[in-house]
Amino acid sequence: MNREKNIKLAHRVALISGIFCGVVALLLLLNFWQMKQHEPLESATIEALVERLASEPNSEILKEEIRSFDLLARKAYFTSRWQIKTGTYLLLVGGIVLAISLKIFTDLRARIEQPEEVTEELLKARANAQYWLFMTGGLVLGLSLVAAVLSNDYLKSYQSMGVVQETEAAQSNVEVIEVFPVEQGEVEAGSEGVVSEAKEADPEGTESPEPAIASSTEETAAPSTQQPEGFTKEDFKKNQAVFRGYMGLGVSYHKNIPVSWNGSTGENIKWKVATSKRGFSTPVIWGDHIFISGGDSQARIVACYNRHTGQLEWEKEVTDIPGSPASPPRVTDDTGLAAPTMAVDGKRVYAIFATGNVVAFDLAGNKVWGRNLGVPNNHYGHSSSLQIWEAKLIIQYDTNTKGRMLALNTSTGESIWDVERPVHISWASPALIEVDGKIQIVTTSDPFVMGHDLQTGAELWRVEAMMGEVGPSVAYEDGLVFATNEYARLVAVEPKPDTEYTWEDDEYLAEAASPVAHNGLLYLATSYGVLVCYDAKTGEKQWEKEFDEGFYSSPMIADGKLYIVDLAGITHIIKAGREGTVISEPELGEGGYALPVFADGVVYLRGSEHLYCIGE
Repeated sequence: MNREKNIKLAHRVALISGIFCGVVALLLLLNFWQMKQHEPLESATIEALVERLASEPNSEILKEEIRSFDLLARKAYFTSRWQIKTGTYLLLVGGIVLAISLKIFTDLRARIEQPEEVTEELLKARANAQYWLFMTGGLVLGLSLVAAVLSNDYLKSYQSMGVVQETEAAQSNVEVIEVFPVEQGEVEAGSEGVVSEAKEADPEGTESPEPAIASSTEETAAPSTQQPEGFTKEDFKKNQAVFRGYMGLGVSYHKNIPVSWNGSTGENIKWKVATSKRGFSTPVIWGDHIFISGGDSQARIVACYNRHTGQLEWEKEVTDIPGSPASPPRVTDDTGLAAPTMAVDGKRVYAIFATGNVVAFDLAGNKVWGRNLGVPNNHYGHSSSLQIWEAKLIIQYDTNTKGRMLALNTSTGESIWDVERPVHISWASPALIEVDGKIQIVTTSDPFVMGHDLQTGAELWRVEAMMGEVGPSVAYEDGLVFATNEYARLVAVEPKPDTEYTWEDDEYLAEAASPVAHNGLLYLATSYGVLVCYDAKTGEKQWEKEFDEGFYSSPMIADGKLYIVDLAGITHIIKAGREGTVISEPELGEGGYALPVFADGVVYLRGSEHLYCIGE
């Protein structure tokens, strides 16, 4: 009797698991058919909007529509990929259950009859039943394989479709605007807050063999700071020399940072200057100099301003680099050709563009070296910023082709090391952390958060936590690395071999903005306008705030306050702590993508059209 019950149970399990596998396989095939009929990428719609944008380049409504369709396309792609991945796992589990139950069923049926009662007809019937059962199982597995193979990677379709080509016309010079006009003779030497007429940029973009430092008979710029030959950690703390400041971790060490301004009325605006080329990169500072990069389909440039006066000191076009492509790659409108933030070390300033060109200028504007790393196979454009430490220029170069990271000699541009990585494309930037007295490079890509040795590039540890289009870089404090990405999760891990999550959460995930950790708290901003604070040790949420605009810019900590710029150019200033007290929300008067840059008593902001110096 027990055997009969077991046979019935095995038969029912086999039947149910077979039906389950068939249904899942059918759903996968239906998913494939549906995606074929209604592709998740509305290319015709996007192309039509882009054509309209060409005739209405200043329409913010059109730009927002394009961004919305782009976001919907990516969400559709990742939803489809999640369905395929989940369906595959379900088919695998169902297939295993089906095989086991069939095995048990056939074994029990074979043993239930006495040998003398087994007839030739019964043996044929059993063989026929087994044949059809195994054929059914094979058909189910075959359907699953066909569904997996036929399911498209719509990200590749999006890539082949082509994306928005920049149409911004090149401007021939840089215009400096006087915010507070003064009468002749009222300006004292070395005074801040006044802008004289700017020197015109070289329209040909040619390089001068001599330093191209601007001078003015009407005012005297602040005295130049002589830099030592070797740079210490304190030198890098004094200067916001890379993306997100010291070691790329989002914490500034400057004081007396202003909390009130208005870019439209001129309140607390020391100076502002119109940039000659568009770019989403954040400015970098060393000594008296502030540097920005920009680019369009006509030219890519690096510009240097006196940070006290706004005077243009030099602007150079990036030319004559061996291997440079004849025409720039196609990029999206909200990435452009100059998205990566530069790096500066007191001797040279370094820039990288979506063309794959890397270039170094000395602080007088003379090109020191340039090389091409190969045009990055990125469907939005390259945006990973540069990192620098111990005469090594660190470049994260993860593309659709392969994962790659390299360190260049800052003096010559030659490779010190160049390593391949088991990761997919990433738009995040490398950060530096110090563990047991040694510097590690920490990166995020699909699917790993990874630590590498600064000296050799060798992998030190990894943890699988990311998926999708990885944009945010990591945060770090007190022995924990924090990483997040939309469609993935937020994790805290110890940077050591065989590491695992200390804690994880998936309520709020960032698309572009990098998190920042400070004084035991972790701050994270989303592209849909939520700013949230967690306890860094436990992951317990402390507070959350929702704003009208989303965030592509990352939060920065300075002078005990959190500064973050939204897409409308409003800077939300919040007291860093567990209460989340909003201090002020000053407006720039134009869109904002770049991070705030700090020096004692001032903050610099790059808007969509101008570079601002703000101070009381």
